[in-house]
Amino acid sequence: MAAPRHLLLRLWGLGTLGLVLAMAAGAYWWEKQLPERLQNTLIAKDYEACIRTSEQLAALRWLGDGAPEEQAFCRQKHAEELWDQGELIAAIALQQQLVASGHGDLDAHRETLKSWQEALKDQAVALFRQGELQKALNLLDPLKGHARSSISQLSATLMEIWNRNRLEQRRLVQLVEQERWWEALDSLNKLDHPWWQKQALATREQVETAIRALDTAQEHQQHPAAHPDVISGDALDAAVQDQLRRGLDPWTAFSTGCSNLGGRIEEDGPESFCRRSSPSP
Repeated sequence: MAAPRHLLLRLWGLGTLGLVLAMAAGAYWWEKQLPERLQNTLIAKDYEACIRTSEQLAALRWLGDGAPEEQAFCRQKHAEELWDQGELIAAIALQQQLVASGHGDLDAHRETLKSWQEALKDQAVALFRQGELQKALNLLDPLKGHARSSISQLSATLMEIWNRNRLEQRRLVQLVEQERWWEALDSLNKLDHPWWQKQALATREQVETAIRALDTAQEHQQHPAAHPDVISGDALDAAVQDQLRRGLDPWTAFSTGCSNLGGRIEEDGPESFCRRSSPSP
């Protein structure tokens, strides 16, 4: 019984050793092919394949560190391709790997990375101004690993501006519903984001129209009110505003409000005023 068991162990050991040797031979053969494949990718200007091949070469090479200069060159070229194709985030990620590798012209690589990061931030701000807050934040997010403090601060600033305008817009709606026109105008002027300002254009026109109507109504009351038969003050203001809310134009609202208070419109040069139809004793 011992002899067959010993024979099986020897066969298993030989089989395992043969498998290991075969794998090693295959890896060695593949490693020998990689330099030529790497050169072929460079000739073909297939920089993405060049990166893959150089990474395989670095992983398989038992001595040395592969082809770092070729890999750096291919990373640079492929990053430029990605950038030109509009794949900005992928380009920056590859450029960051290039800078971290320490190979190639590091000063030039760092300058390119900085320039691309600034361009990406500018694009994020442009999206933000167009009302695309989440897209802007998504665009900034990959940059946090390289410049976490400044990018996080920019993201926080964008969110703060957006939320402040959103809350001001909500307050503006409430003020308009309450016909608090001058406060509504102040709220409109506090909107400092282009997208929110655009959303409020119709509301601004409504508020400014209401304020002009009030000003016009008040102009009709500018006649000296010392005469005891002149109707003016809060009573006339309330009567006129009530007519304005009914949709009348300012002059008709003034005339109707005056009439409802028992008065009639009289002209005095360029001014008009409301006088009681039955003068007080």
